[in-house]
Amino acid sequence: MRAFTLSAALVGSITVVSLAAYADPTPAPSAQPASQTGERRQNSLAADVAVRHRRLLVKQRFEVAPLFESTVNADFRHIVGGGLKLEYHFGDKFSIGVIGVASTAINTGLVNKIDATLTDSPMNPREPSIAQFDDRLNTMPFHGAAYLSLTPWYGKLAAFASAYVAFDFYFQAGVAFAQLTSDCPASVCNDTHPGQTQMQGGDTIPPDLNPNNDPPLNNGSRVGLYLGGGIHVFLNDFLALDLTVRDYAFSDNPSGADYDANLYVDNNDSRFLHHLFFGAGLSIMLPATVKRTP
Repeated sequence: MRAFTLSAALVGSITVVSLAAYADPTPAPSAQPASQTGERRQNSLAADVAVRHRRLLVKQRFEVAPLFESTVNADFRHIVGGGLKLEYHFGDKFSIGVIGVASTAINTGLVNKIDATLTDSPMNPREPSIAQFDDRLNTMPFHGAAYLSLTPWYGKLAAFASAYVAFDFYFQAGVAFAQLTSDCPASVCNDTHPGQTQMQGGDTIPPDLNPNNDPPLNNGSRVGLYLGGGIHVFLNDFLALDLTVRDYAFSDNPSGADYDANLYVDNNDSRFLHHLFFGAGLSIMLPATVKRTP
């Protein structure tokens, strides 16, 4: 009985001390008790900021990021290149930027497999020669975007509870642009009137219904939709590793072939395609000196 009495007294003392720790030491401004006014009693930390002396790693800073970028879903030719990202951060969340990338092209494994099945002089008139297939594929020597960016999350990463780095996640949306080129010489793409009847003197020449010698019509400038998302991993106050997935979506016909199977190539063979890229860069934040909150 004595042990129970001592235990109850100890629990009561701890409860009183705990409640006192959360109580506001200053009296309520109202003459009535807080329970009657409906106000919640808070301690002095309620009006304090969530994080003191937080580093403003992007707010009102200009970002310059040399980068490398490569396609991850190309059917016929991988686009691989380097470029530059320029971005201005109005605050911790919103920014505007542009990106430009100069690229080269590398044949995918699918092209190598198709080439192995073709010949220079195919027996089937519907089958392209190696030159008719390869020369019609297009490349993307330059592409880029202008965008708005939202950074909703930021925090810290810990490695083995000893090394800590700051990070943030961002999402981008804007306008994509690209320059496409294809090289099909007149000796290969020699049909000057694909799918059309021609008049030669007094003779009427019907369309040859062979799409393999038609111009591919898959070069020129393109404008479309840009979407992206990525992460900054800050190495210090002004350097960050920038990893991004970017989608440049615009009208394209990468093969330059008769996609709609009407036996000739025209602009209807182009489709709205998503060109997915993975990029890695090194972001340099200017000015190099970081600001801190109170």
